[in-house]
Amino acid sequence: MQSRVCFTLAALLMTGATQAAPDACAIDVEGRPGKQFGPDHIVVPSTCQEFTVRLIHTGKNSKEKAGHNWVLAKTEDIDAVMVDGIKAGAPHDFLAQGDARILAKTPMLGGGETATVTFPVSRLRAGQSYTYYCSFPAHAQHMRGTLVLQP
Repeated sequence: MQSRVCFTLAALLMTGATQAAPDACAIDVEGRPGKQFGPDHIVVPSTCQEFTVRLIHTGKNSKEKAGHNWVLAKTEDIDAVMVDGIKAGAPHDFLAQGDARILAKTPMLGGGETATVTFPVSRLRAGQSYTYYCSFPAHAQHMRGTLVLQP
């Protein structure tokens, strides 16, 4: 019995050495009043197969008045994604439908709401610069953060 427990423990330890702990593959991000994300920088372990972002809108306003969402794209694409999103309008959360440049997104939230998005880490490349932002028009220019894949 003791050798079976030791073997199982050894197998679990070896598995853990090649994959990140589940909590390392997820993060809570707050969409705060004042057009801010907290945190404004995320590091994704390369050992994660998937990464989950839970967005928490900490404000009190409705999504129509001051909504928040979390949208991820390559930094080089962010301005074009934002412009195309404005054209798409509120019915589409200010995001162009089917835009392949959007790597992950949550729906637009009102105050007190939360949403989760999980995306495959295989969409990311080490050394590539990524930006996440809120696509609400009055927020999009200032409410941004950076995301990097840990090499």
